[in-house]
Amino acid sequence: MTDFSSLTLDAFLKALSSDAPTPGGGTAAAVAGAMGAALADMVSALTLSKEKYAASHEAMRPIAEAAQLARSEFMALAREDSEAYDDVVGARRLPKETDEQKSARAHRIAVANLRAAEVPMRTARAAVRLLAALPELAERGNPNAASDVGAAALLLDACAEGALLNVGINLSGIEDPTFVAEMQRETAILQEESQRLRSQVVALVRKRF
Repeated sequence: MTDFSSLTLDAFLKALSSDAPTPGGGTAAAVAGAMGAALADMVSALTLSKEKYAASHEAMRPIAEAAQLARSEFMALAREDSEAYDDVVGARRLPKETDEQKSARAHRIAVANLRAAEVPMRTARAAVRLLAALPELAERGNPNAASDVGAAALLLDACAEGALLNVGINLSGIEDPTFVAEMQRETAILQEESQRLRSQVVALVRKRF
């Protein structure tokens, strides 16, 4: 499986635009999250590097650390998302001539669908978790980079929304009603929180212009 972090941007976009099933929307969502995390890290660095913002340094350090960890997590999730969907495709291609083959195929598809829903859910959780740190970054970070905080929030919200769409489409192939209901419940919570935080950050950013 390709390590997307090792590709040039152009190579990644070519892979994304190809007719291959992966990488797809879930991977793109995770990469958007990584870009949002990188911007949050940049604003933190631009604040920590200036003595004039010393009063904000203590608040910036944990945000910088969270952004760095999230960036690595998102890139790992980008790869995992493609691997998960490749497993779904592989399971669907298994033979189904005999009852034994049909049973084995159904089991593999069920397991693959579970993973294909769980991976983007982890992506959405990571996006909302970092988004929760951005209001403080918008308020106390270097004001010259305020727009970058807003861009980070928009990218992280897009990450969460895109990931949750991938959760939803993969739930349709899962027969466990308890699992599906729990994932749908968490989807609604994360979607609402992501939208709320994005709006809060953008409003705070505009106040600094």
